[in-house]
Amino acid sequence: MKVYERILELLEAEGINTIFGIPDPNFVHLFHRAEERGWTVVAPHHEESAGMMAEGVSRMTGKPAVCIGTLGPGIANLAGSIMCAKVENSPIIFLGGQRARITEQRVRRGRIQFVQQAGLVENAVKYSASIEYADQTDEILREGIRKALSGTPGPVYIEYPSQVILEELDVPPALPPNRYRLVGQTAGADAISRAAEAIRAAEQPILLIGHGVHTARAGASVKELADLMAAPAIQTSGGTSYIPGLEDRTFPYGFSPSAVEAVVKSDLCLAIGTELGEPVHFGRGRHWVEGEANRTWILVEQDPAAIGVNRPIDVPLVGDLRAIVPQLVEALRETPRTPTPELADWIERDAARLAELAETAPSGMSPVHPARMIVEATKAFPAEGIMARDGGATTIFGWTYSQAKPHDVMWNQNFGHLGTGLPYAIGASIADGGKRPVMLVTGDSSFQFQIAELETAVRFNLPLVCVVGVDYQWGLEVGVYKRTFGQGSLETGVHWGKGTRLDKVGEGFGCYGEYVERDEDIAPAIKRAYASGKPGVIHVAIDPKANSEEMPSYDEFRTWYAEGMQ
Repeated sequence: MKVYERILELLEAEGINTIFGIPDPNFVHLFHRAEERGWTVVAPHHEESAGMMAEGVSRMTGKPAVCIGTLGPGIANLAGSIMCAKVENSPIIFLGGQRARITEQRVRRGRIQFVQQAGLVENAVKYSASIEYADQTDEILREGIRKALSGTPGPVYIEYPSQVILEELDVPPALPPNRYRLVGQTAGADAISRAAEAIRAAEQPILLIGHGVHTARAGASVKELADLMAAPAIQTSGGTSYIPGLEDRTFPYGFSPSAVEAVVKSDLCLAIGTELGEPVHFGRGRHWVEGEANRTWILVEQDPAAIGVNRPIDVPLVGDLRAIVPQLVEALRETPRTPTPELADWIERDAARLAELAETAPSGMSPVHPARMIVEATKAFPAEGIMARDGGATTIFGWTYSQAKPHDVMWNQNFGHLGTGLPYAIGASIADGGKRPVMLVTGDSSFQFQIAELETAVRFNLPLVCVVGVDYQWGLEVGVYKRTFGQGSLETGVHWGKGTRLDKVGEGFGCYGEYVERDEDIAPAIKRAYASGKPGVIHVAIDPKANSEEMPSYDEFRTWYAEGMQ
């Protein structure tokens, strides 16, 4: 077989069957053969979008995903998504085309579409290599996948010069993953025993649920564990996907009084799928200070080098959370805990909080208050849907006012990369096979980063509705100007021309479009968009003053940054 066929076969052995990228002469053979083999081949309008779509697939499948960039400009365009995948801990295999090595080694100037690429991306990936000889294909692809999935997951970059990709190979069938890399690493029996003993002895245990629980697709086993512990699930800001069956006792850290009180009163924290980073104050600042002396910490962590970095850990459980959580479930199965009276109280108070927010979000304004946009949009969110989020102020309003408890949430929490929402939503929907409805709630500025991908959504006929809060400004940054320099100060570079109708832009791409400027019209517009059978763009005119000045929980958000936590 040809090298490009072997690449596809090796990826298929990992359960990968979707590829993103813009084909060009360097790898049209690979794209062509992938489609012949039944792959889903997605060619978006920008390579950065391609990388972000691949990340959406990885998050929905719990597997690596693949993105290709052509030589030179294609790799340059991939750079943002490569860095994004690095910071978001996403195992994306980036394949890069390159001219023949003889071209690279010549002492010449003025070469077309040429730059030495590997050195430009190597600091943003876990592994960088080149297939210099055809018979290296297996070892380099396998090492890339091994590195992407070992320890803290992350992206890798593999380059293939043009003279290699069409060479012939005589190779045996591809090995299954467990024949060449560690799969399902468990924790030692002694560590599991210590953790179970500590959980049994605790009076107020909590689970701290991070982004990794969702991307590992480990919700069902974590639900079993939460039931045996009779514990609340405290969401990190990255781990905002609700686990089915735990919706009522899942509270967002820092933004729910129930979460804060549960943290303060806890005498044991079992952290799963989280780096214990700035958004949770490293597990030792702010809400964690009270009770620190009497709190036991158990951390499930795949990377042993991460243990104890951000805070001391009493019982480290090193390995794959998909294997370790079932170990804990078995260890606790015969000794389930009884829920404490506080748990029922926290559930009741959190439900009352959400109901009060829905009732008190400012209404009757035109343009719409952004808090009311979030309430109305998320009340109309389909229960079985996939949620994508994007934007600065829009996302901050969403943390507080969202009325939905989606089981799959796509957003870029660690890196804070604007423009990821639409590609994430498209990638997630492609991974889902377009079966579940998808809603993107975003601001206008972030939406326009990758707006061309509306055509991709239309081409694949995805059940996606984009609810776009439009105030013709960078809302969060306008707020920063006002807080820094006072009302009426010069606001440089944060406003853009009024009059753009994003619903009409959507219609131009073949979407259903609707313009809304009243609260009561938001939910009906969303329902009509889903009913249209086409991707939809709902342009919601929101109040620019409220969007920049009334962001809820903004003081809590600011505590995430290290300068406030030296």
